[in-house]
Amino acid sequence: MIDDILIDVKHRMDQALVHCQGELNKVRTGRANPEMFNSLTVDYYGSMTPLNQVSTISVPEPRLITLTPYEKTLIPIIEKAIMDANMGFTPGNNGNSVMIPIPPLSEERRQELNKFVHHLVEEGRIAVRNVRRDGIHHLQDFGKEDHVSEDIIKDNEGEIQKLTDDHITKLNTLQNEKEKEILEF
Repeated sequence: MIDDILIDVKHRMDQALVHCQGELNKVRTGRANPEMFNSLTVDYYGSMTPLNQVSTISVPEPRLITLTPYEKTLIPIIEKAIMDANMGFTPGNNGNSVMIPIPPLSEERRQELNKFVHHLVEEGRIAVRNVRRDGIHHLQDFGKEDHVSEDIIKDNEGEIQKLTDDHITKLNTLQNEKEKEILEF
């Protein structure tokens, strides 16, 4: 049972880390990143479909993203979806694909993005700490119900703390990498 608690804690902390990584990937930096468009959907024959399911997303140059739809009739729909998403891009097309130049970020925008990245990572840290609190609570309840020795409970609380520290370190690394990416010219 204690192993189940530890496995659950690790799984939930991993999920918090993956979620934070996914949110950070959506943050626009000064260079072309196709993952910025993962959350964008377009109207495809009456149903909202993720952009990456109706087109090929590629990065031919560091400051250019091209979206090549599987059907040419989607080009104006994709352009409209990008404009409506208010991502700060002005898409154009060459008849076959939608081309999105990535403008450099202003210093003010970089600072705003850094604050936003800090906020996202802090939410990840909070999620990890909440999982730690829940795991320790479950351990203590289990110890009381099944009369497990306090030493075993304390040892496993130490394991949960070690997992927490590892995940917080990974989140800090993600934050530092993203901030470096945003600040580079």
